[in-house]
Amino acid sequence: MTQSDVKSAPEAAASWGDGAREPVVPRVSEPRSVVVYLSYGWLFAVVAVALLAGMLPLASYAVPVGPPRQAPQLGSLDLLLGTDSQGRSILSRCAYGAQVSLVVGAAAGLVGAGIGTALGMPAGYFGKRADSLVRLVADAMLAFPPLILLLALSSILTPSVRTLLVGLTLLIVPSYIRLGRANTLAWAARDFVLAARNMGAGHRRVLTREIMPNVLPTLGAYLPVVMAALIVAEGSLSFLGLGIPPPRPSWGGMIAEGKDSIAESPHMVFVPSLVIFLTVFALNQAGDHLRHRFDRTLRG
Repeated sequence: MTQSDVKSAPEAAASWGDGAREPVVPRVSEPRSVVVYLSYGWLFAVVAVALLAGMLPLASYAVPVGPPRQAPQLGSLDLLLGTDSQGRSILSRCAYGAQVSLVVGAAAGLVGAGIGTALGMPAGYFGKRADSLVRLVADAMLAFPPLILLLALSSILTPSVRTLLVGLTLLIVPSYIRLGRANTLAWAARDFVLAARNMGAGHRRVLTREIMPNVLPTLGAYLPVVMAALIVAEGSLSFLGLGIPPPRPSWGGMIAEGKDSIAESPHMVFVPSLVIFLTVFALNQAGDHLRHRFDRTLRG
């Protein structure tokens, strides 16, 4: 649309007064980023590989397929990304390691988001003593260093997927308590909520029918970003030897195994590091895209 096609306000009013039709304003379309589409494509590929790892023509992650520390080469799918210090396929170990990272990130994120939202929404709605108590719990949990908490749990309990889920869930709960409380405070003051109260709606109905449908899209849009942080945390614990015990592969554990040979065989570190980077980057891009699309607080 050029500048000559746009009428000024007096001209538009005059034309409407003469019986002319109201001008049709074209809808402004948001630019679609190629990076966002590539991010969704990468996430879809990672999820598909993780779900179908047992059906893919890949060697077992615990069986050697070639010489140790062999560089990536064409001609064989198992040797496409090289081998590790024991001659196992790095491609196969990355595929099976995706199962650990995605399960831990998704499960801990969903459970933590559910618990945090269930505590934060009533605290923001009712206020007073309930709000003070929930805020005190959230602040106390946020004040505790997250890495120290994860290290303590991994040291006391047996390193396993369950231990990781418990520790990472505890990290997410206080953040979602604050998010749920803040968004509930914002929506509880809206006119339609006040109207529902004046019409005799109970607290449960107001929370579940009026506030929750507006809060959940906003909180759900932040879930990919939370999952990205959890994948990094799981990789950090596995790198320190407190994650998933061998021979079960994890991306962080693969980096730890190859760090001593990074000078001679850099692919042992760079390949899993690149997989973590691309996955975390894609999750952050997806989270930012979903937030701009579903976060209703950004629309005023």
